[in-house]
Amino acid sequence: MSTPDLPYPQIDGTLMESMGMVITHVAPGCVKASMPVMGNLQPYGLLHGGANAALAETVGSIAGGMHAGSDGVSLGLELNCTHHKAVRSGSVHAVATPIHEGSTTATYAIEITDDEGNLTCTARLTCVIRKRSRN
Repeated sequence: MSTPDLPYPQIDGTLMESMGMVITHVAPGCVKASMPVMGNLQPYGLLHGGANAALAETVGSIAGGMHAGSDGVSLGLELNCTHHKAVRSGSVHAVATPIHEGSTTATYAIEITDDEGNLTCTARLTCVIRKRSRN
């Protein structure tokens, strides 16, 4: 599967790469990604809550980057996650949708599900929108 066009230049060497995240859909109003559970476990054999947070911030930030456009940048300002169900194997799948997209901030609701479609985590990411620096 090829990675959809992203609002930033590369994923090589990023947290996305090291955690095995794959962006599966990028469109205005909806960004989707998947991530394997294996390799992202905490010591009790469950998906690490921080892995959920990283996946949520990734899809929300991509959505914010699309909203900011080519002359802007989206930077995470606040993230909260509620973990509803433990995941021990397979993959998790995140979907980010906009709650608010303004000129200076954008907020996204993120739902993360397991392979069976069970809701495992909900998150909200607020990003600050800035003009891209022209250094």
